[in-house]
Amino acid sequence: MARIEIYTTPTCPFCHMAKALLREKGADFKEIDVTSQPGMRAKMTQRANGRRTVPQIFVNDRLIGGNDDLQALERAGKLDALLAEGSDAQLNRAR
Repeated sequence: MARIEIYTTPTCPFCHMAKALLREKGADFKEIDVTSQPGMRAKMTQRANGRRTVPQIFVNDRLIGGNDDLQALERAGKLDALLAEGSDAQLNRAR
């Protein structure tokens, strides 16, 4: 299974939607609250190529994007394969 990290804030509705979809898929993920951990927003912004909005979702250290990107993968039928394997080949096909 893929290693998933999601940068969030507690009050972000898009974060809640992304986490709900990941839970629905049975995916384990590491949630990183950028409001409670000093320096985490800066780290997220650096990893996300300057994106400052939450959520920012990474699968096997590769940026997927935000909730809209995650939902688009689901609509395209590509999210299950991405979460199941998370290989570079799967990521390239998913994007």
